[in-house]
Amino acid sequence: MKAVRIHQYGGSEVLVYENAPLPTILPDEVLIKVHASGVNPVDWKIREGLRLTTFPTELPLTLGWDVSGVIESIGTEVTDFKKGDKVYSRPNITRNGTYAEYVAVKASEVAFKPKTIEHVRAASVPLAALTAWQALFDHGKLEAGQKVLIIGASGGVGSFAVQLAKWKKAKVIGVCSSKNVDFLKSLKADQVIDYTTVHYEDVVKNVDLVFDAVGGEAKVHGWKVLKAGGTFVSITGKPESNDPHAEGKHGAGFLVTPNKEQLTQIAKLIDEGTIRPVVSTVLPLSHARKAQDMLQHSQNVRGKIVLKVVD
Repeated sequence: MKAVRIHQYGGSEVLVYENAPLPTILPDEVLIKVHASGVNPVDWKIREGLRLTTFPTELPLTLGWDVSGVIESIGTEVTDFKKGDKVYSRPNITRNGTYAEYVAVKASEVAFKPKTIEHVRAASVPLAALTAWQALFDHGKLEAGQKVLIIGASGGVGSFAVQLAKWKKAKVIGVCSSKNVDFLKSLKADQVIDYTTVHYEDVVKNVDLVFDAVGGEAKVHGWKVLKAGGTFVSITGKPESNDPHAEGKHGAGFLVTPNKEQLTQIAKLIDEGTIRPVVSTVLPLSHARKAQDMLQHSQNVRGKIVLKVVD
């Protein structure tokens, strides 16, 4: 099969589109014929060797941990699926990934894909939507009527977070660049802050939850806008608790984990029209270098970039 692998860590030049062995499956796994693979920041971070303590891996390594495709075969212990089922998944990130024509995945990490969207859009969902779900609801405990500030609201994770928070009937304040203001309004954000013209900490206060999907300077002032007892959740590491504004407030950093039940609920919300995936760019699998460079070096990517494997 064809796959995009790395044999050493480094820049996008280490990505090689080449022949690779067809994965074998264990009794509790399924083999998925990949139709499309989402591209995420963790892909290039592992490629550069930045996440080796968190995600130990062996080389050569196939990157990519977002997939939509069709089940090719099932292990002897699998009862939930059959050959031909259309599925999607965020597989275990310590294993070979989805920049390939086939991928082996634990059946417990797989869900039926949304029926109303094609594979390219479905492949943009699992990692980003699960991250948003787990940030808002598992760690942030967001409830109806509460107010949430989402930093990086126009990106892959942030755009799902806006929609999921609105589904929960929370008040949503989104932070983005000028070019994405109208986009966030189209997602029904209650307030949109253009960080190129104003600092969010100057106009926001007393929110119940801050969700940082960007990191860096963007999250420095998150504690300032939280009400007493509020929660600051980040996907770029636990917020620094020594900030004087952190007293009496809660901080959480986390790594998204596969979750079949949550993916099933997310598919239901997509099919109902409650949330929608946003795909900005679609490239063939052989263009993985370009896809990663776009994500890593282009600011303000809207939604997701997807690699199309099957025409």
